[in-house]
Amino acid sequence: MAWFRNKMAQLDIRPFTFNPPLLLVLIFFTFVVIGGCLLKLPMATVHSISWIDAFFISTSAATVTGLAPIDPGTTFTVFGETVIMLLIQVGGLGVMSFAVFFVILLGRKISIRQRQLMQEALNQPSFGGVIRLVIWLLVFSVTIECVAALLLSIRMVPEFGWGKGLFYSIFHAVSAFNNAGFALFSDNLIRYVGDPLINLTISGLIITGGLGFTVLAELLSERKFRKMSLHSRMMIIGTIALNVIAITGILLLEWHNAQTLGKLPLGEKLWAGYFQGITPRTAGFNTIDYSSMTTPGILLTIFLMFVGAGSTSTGGGIKLTTFIVLLAEIFSFLKRKPEVEIGKRTIGRHIVARALTIVLISLILVFVSVFILSITEQTSLERILFEVVSAFGTVGLSMGLTSHLTVYGKLVIMFVMFFGKIGPLTMAFSFSKRTKAKIRYPDEDIFTG
Repeated sequence: MAWFRNKMAQLDIRPFTFNPPLLLVLIFFTFVVIGGCLLKLPMATVHSISWIDAFFISTSAATVTGLAPIDPGTTFTVFGETVIMLLIQVGGLGVMSFAVFFVILLGRKISIRQRQLMQEALNQPSFGGVIRLVIWLLVFSVTIECVAALLLSIRMVPEFGWGKGLFYSIFHAVSAFNNAGFALFSDNLIRYVGDPLINLTISGLIITGGLGFTVLAELLSERKFRKMSLHSRMMIIGTIALNVIAITGILLLEWHNAQTLGKLPLGEKLWAGYFQGITPRTAGFNTIDYSSMTTPGILLTIFLMFVGAGSTSTGGGIKLTTFIVLLAEIFSFLKRKPEVEIGKRTIGRHIVARALTIVLISLILVFVSVFILSITEQTSLERILFEVVSAFGTVGLSMGLTSHLTVYGKLVIMFVMFFGKIGPLTMAFSFSKRTKAKIRYPDEDIFTG
């Protein structure tokens, strides 16, 4: 062993340094590959599918997106659908969450390295209390999904029978809570456009999963709203405000569109407007045809998909709190305030810089992806932009482009889904090195604006 260290010292070969973001990316990539191999098995499909489609579905399920170039309900067997459901569950709650949970079940101690990985995976400021959060989120998630599955079974068991009805109920409960958007119906959920039970259950799961596990934990432990953390208060108020704006906007923009809401009776119109206002928050279910929406309705949906859900949630996007911090920074700058303030609290400059970095990296990714797809795909820019933002926000809504993507287009969308799930900063940190030198250079002004 001493001889080996001496040789490494002579060759100036440094041992592998622990990089939590990079290791998290590699673990998730391995998870996607395993899922793709399982979906390619003959027992997983009714008829043979290509490797690219198998890995596309695996990536989409693991990243809880919901985009699919083939119809999952008619292509996969019960085994294949179960694999997709497990990919959604593990991908939504986190690969490391399940790994740590099984380590605990085996009675082993959680190492510092594993805690650091969990901190990175759950986007926590420190690894103190991370294990307790993991156990809580797993128990809470399974409980919520079981309750939701029972509610969905009220509608699906009479329609499909006990076996298929219960399986469909569990599958859609898992898919909705993890904001995946995978449905086992060829028309997604269009058949249930006016069904209050389906609309309320699915949308309730979407909102709950999108709030973030830290917010849910605080909601259950802290009864008084004022005593909650600023993050939780921002998420709750922001979610309510954005949902109200989204629902109102969809209803106004699509009310007279004969191809979406215009053809529906009043009750179904209201339910469809409500559901389409909720689902772009990274869920991907739909009860109307998005390819028939008006251009303003599509643009509003793209905005909602880009913003996404909350941090430490099952959803994607730049995150609602990131968007709120940037809005606060703009208002503070325009009012010429030296600090950013939200809810009588000062927001650190490093948090503002983090939010700005997330948005800029995300915009660059979206632009580059749209540019590449505009070369490889023969379709409108509107459909391409919608598809890319849907993939980045891990939403799963589509204007019908997914099934017509070329091989190159599928590879681009797969990368965007992977990037959107892992997160811009985690992806960036995984391939960057920390600067050791602390050099302060002279200041100089640059003209902007």
